[in-house]
Amino acid sequence: MRCDYHTHTTYSDGSFLGWMVHAAESAGLDAIGITDHCIVSSREGPRHQRENMGFNLDVTYERRRAAIDALNERRDIDVIDGVEMDFHPDDETEIAAFLDEVGFEYAVGSVHEVDGTNVHFEDHFAEQSAAARRDHVTTYFDRLVALIESELFDIAAHVDLIERNSTLRGLATDEQYRRVAEAFTDSRTVPELNAGRVLSEYGEVHPTPQFMEILREEGVEFVFGTDSHDPSEIEPRKEELEKFAATHGVETTTLAL
Repeated sequence: MRCDYHTHTTYSDGSFLGWMVHAAESAGLDAIGITDHCIVSSREGPRHQRENMGFNLDVTYERRRAAIDALNERRDIDVIDGVEMDFHPDDETEIAAFLDEVGFEYAVGSVHEVDGTNVHFEDHFAEQSAAARRDHVTTYFDRLVALIESELFDIAAHVDLIERNSTLRGLATDEQYRRVAEAFTDSRTVPELNAGRVLSEYGEVHPTPQFMEILREEGVEFVFGTDSHDPSEIEPRKEELEKFAATHGVETTTLAL
């Protein structure tokens, strides 16, 4: 594993930039991608989330970029200026304009929300019927395919994020997985192996082995992303990703930056 393409700092909801870089270097990585959350949307819901969570890298990216440049001058590890953008089809024009203007070295796209709610919020979905939950899963994959087909992003993050929610877990179908896999084969966007919850109560790498098998059948390649928010997470998650890739025969790639 040469590069960790998915980490967060205090420019969104992670730890100090220098601490994250030091941890990546200590873990034996050659490069670390800094991909703080960013929301660009004129819709009320995302604007409210942005204000509450501080996902405003569109305002602070120049300051962070200067800090990244300074670290690259004095560290042996490559520190890469990236971003993780929340994606909704209604925001595509605004996201495209922002990414074109700012010129990050690469961009990660994520679907975090269905039914106006972050998919992590189990209580919201637990109160709904089984049919409604299945509909939300369908919406999730519709938006994921739209993200891939938009080709706005180099990487699609945690492509079965719904599995982290116990009320939505297991509702995805092979047909939905196949649709996503086929979208990747026609797009420049690649999925990541994501270890964001592999050492927590969820205990799995994204994508799950079932989804992974379908992606591999279509010849889809992957990049590594620990999705770390704290320095202590980088090395153990890196090791879990390497183990998963070796066990499942996963083909990985690197971005042409």
